[in-house]
Amino acid sequence: MSSLTARELPTELPPHAGRAAAGIAIVLVAQLMIVLDATVVNVALPRIDADLSFGPAALSWVLNAYTLAFGGLLLLGGRLGDVFGRLRAFQVGLAIFTVASALGGFAQTPGQLVATRALQGVGAALAAPSVLALLTTSAPDEAARNRAFALFGAVSSGGASIGLILGGLLTDVGSWRWTLFINVPLGLVVLLLVGRFVDETPRRSGRFDLVGAASATIGAVSLVWALIGAPEHGWGSPQTIGGFVLGAALLLLLARTETRHPHPMVQPHLVRNRRRVGALATTALLIGANLSMFFLVVQYMQVVLGFGPLATGFAFLPFSLGIFGMSRLTPRLIARVGPRAMLLTSTSALAVGYTWLSTAGTDGTYLGTVFGPMLIAGLATGLGFMPLTVTVLAGVEPEHAGSASGLLQTTQQLGSAVGVAVIVSVYAAGAVPGEFVPGLRAALLTSAGFAALALLVVATVLRTPRAQVDELVAEPDSELVAEAA
Repeated sequence: MSSLTARELPTELPPHAGRAAAGIAIVLVAQLMIVLDATVVNVALPRIDADLSFGPAALSWVLNAYTLAFGGLLLLGGRLGDVFGRLRAFQVGLAIFTVASALGGFAQTPGQLVATRALQGVGAALAAPSVLALLTTSAPDEAARNRAFALFGAVSSGGASIGLILGGLLTDVGSWRWTLFINVPLGLVVLLLVGRFVDETPRRSGRFDLVGAASATIGAVSLVWALIGAPEHGWGSPQTIGGFVLGAALLLLLARTETRHPHPMVQPHLVRNRRRVGALATTALLIGANLSMFFLVVQYMQVVLGFGPLATGFAFLPFSLGIFGMSRLTPRLIARVGPRAMLLTSTSALAVGYTWLSTAGTDGTYLGTVFGPMLIAGLATGLGFMPLTVTVLAGVEPEHAGSASGLLQTTQQLGSAVGVAVIVSVYAAGAVPGEFVPGLRAALLTSAGFAALALLVVATVLRTPRAQVDELVAEPDSELVAEAA
């Protein structure tokens, strides 16, 4: 510091720096809302079930309605932002999200709550793709842009933990309904201020792939509905078979549409790369496995171990801190050992962790049954996230990087929905009315099976050339890595 002359020190802030900082803060509040909503209702699930009488399988729709709408419409939301302007898409999406949150807080039946959660997902799908673009245009210089991306990463990674604790606090002090009502004042403040502090982005001409968006969303909903309802209807029932057939037909229609549409949601060449498809499949499997933690273990701690909602939120800190701590080490590890070795370790550890967790029973304890597997799952997930992101983005042309990162985000959302559906279906098949533990072991072993299948994919498919990975790691594009997060 002493070697710097007075002339080298900055004497004034860039023009409009205060307005830019306010704009960045406002947009990040909205990002926090979207991230929080993926987990804030989790710790309230037992209270929601007791109040609205969902049942063991139907309760998963409180989570899946949001993630399916969010994931299924995410790419379309990004396209709408390109054509109509990112700020406008952000405002419309956040308005829908805020209204849906208010309606969800007043829900009196399971159907009403699921419908409002789906509407929240629609709003999030419109608003979320615009967040990074608005951060980029709001920053006055490169340094401010990098700080904004760092804050975006912190909000995205820490939001899940904050959501669990905040959801527990709101449910303990007030009611599960406040996990939805909390979005209303925050959303209104952001909507009132964002137009004053954030500028609109340039618009681009083009058409919309509405058939692709509809087929992706309805196809995923059909498959998840069939999976969740299979224990009740029977695997050979017309409802289950019809759901699978409709879902498969719509996904085939999606594939056909994307190869012919002039402005497809997914660039077809991105899914012709074997390593990229393998990384996306691994991402879906790992996130699907972890959703058993957020759905079943939340209920286990409250129903069997007697934890309150707030204590449950804090009990998940080993998982969140494991992800956060390991993510600080992965940039150095990937340069030394490469992504494949990290993913082999990550998927193996996750399989071990969920196998251990499957021993949870009526005589279990938090320290003896839950803490160890939860910490392992957090460390394994943190170890695997960056190499998966690097593998998905490796070799992508700059003009298609947004599509690739959007594909990764969509895979994360849909993977979580399908993972919950499978795990809940297995659990419901062994469930006993009035008891929680029956069916739990099979469901958690299914999570371990997801991790083992991910290990098989990594071992057989992901053979990324080291030179290609070294190139991406040596000169990472901070915007793309943040967008993929």
